[in-house]
Amino acid sequence: MGPHASTRCSTHPGTGTRARPSPARDSRASGAALAASLVLVSLLLGGCTAGNTATSPVTSTPSSSSSASPASSPSPSSSTGPARTAEPQVSTVVDRIETPWAVAFLPDGGALVTQRNPATVSLVRDGAVTEVGHIDAARPAGEGGLLGIALSPTFRTDQRVFLFYTAAEDNRVESFRYADGRLTDGRVILSGITKNTTHNGGRLAFGPDGFLYIGTGDAQDRSAPQNRTALNGKILRVTAEGQPAPGNPVPDSPVYSYGHRNVQGLAWDTAGRLWATEFGPTVDDEVNLIRAGGNYGWPEVTGAPHRSEYLDAAVVWPSTADSSPSGAAIVDGALWVGALRGERLWQIPLDGDRAGEPVAHLQGRYGRMRDVERAPDGSLWVLTDNGTESAILRVTPS
Repeated sequence: MGPHASTRCSTHPGTGTRARPSPARDSRASGAALAASLVLVSLLLGGCTAGNTATSPVTSTPSSSSSASPASSPSPSSSTGPARTAEPQVSTVVDRIETPWAVAFLPDGGALVTQRNPATVSLVRDGAVTEVGHIDAARPAGEGGLLGIALSPTFRTDQRVFLFYTAAEDNRVESFRYADGRLTDGRVILSGITKNTTHNGGRLAFGPDGFLYIGTGDAQDRSAPQNRTALNGKILRVTAEGQPAPGNPVPDSPVYSYGHRNVQGLAWDTAGRLWATEFGPTVDDEVNLIRAGGNYGWPEVTGAPHRSEYLDAAVVWPSTADSSPSGAAIVDGALWVGALRGERLWQIPLDGDRAGEPVAHLQGRYGRMRDVERAPDGSLWVLTDNGTESAILRVTPS
């Protein structure tokens, strides 16, 4: 589901009302007598009724270095313990920019940022923002527009930049040459990804294997994610020319994994494992450990239902109010995830192929968080998504 609050259901399973405590008795004498009677009864019964008392299932509350999640919101589930909880340091790189969506760092220290609604690519250097290209073929609408960006692994020699954008007829990926402060020589390498006003996916990232990974959404077509010939509801893996990458699960197919609803973040750990974030419907936002050929279940299942034909999510937020997880990056053994509807930065410790208990940072302080990317100095750049009042933050984990 798209990140906008208007596209989410406003109620979630697991929410409820709290009982109001009873007022204290006014009579101290009667209170004392009652207390004495209760002591006698408790001594006689010795807790015999405890074993017959029904209790509701309990989920652990995620640690938070700022304010805790509302008591009525279920906590995210995961498979290992909590991360460190020290609040990260935050400084502002750009205090005002319109709808930034993704960032890629240049070898010379600058950064290229895509802006969804104006369909522009801007250079950010020393706090200044300079437009370096406008994607004329882009048709921004709803969640569509100019979305992901990735630099070629051989950028120093080929100067190629890859962009994911919504065009008139579809979503597509186009390669450009970036030199002398301009984007030129556009070449569409992959087209035909169905578009919609929501569920477009759009994240791009080159993996440690040198191939381009593309996160796509189902574009509101629930049949697409389980159709292995469709491009939607997938993570795709292609060459820089847009051809299916060697070693894909199905030869001559770009599909790497399937059964996805709306992939938003892609990040690799030091062992080369791929982790991806994904929007749920009104429940079950996810972090998934991606395996080649894996089926992640949408639309048949969400979350971690423990059904053998599908791969369970590594982290599940039962309430989408807590997350709507978007861009992600791995720093110091933790996956850092920007939350749109949740308006916070999640830190998730990783232990091999297991994800730990998420910790919330910066909750409610900077609004919606669209992208998180590791900078060359080891800090995180966080792109907020607050319309024309968006910002770029530099976050240093403590």
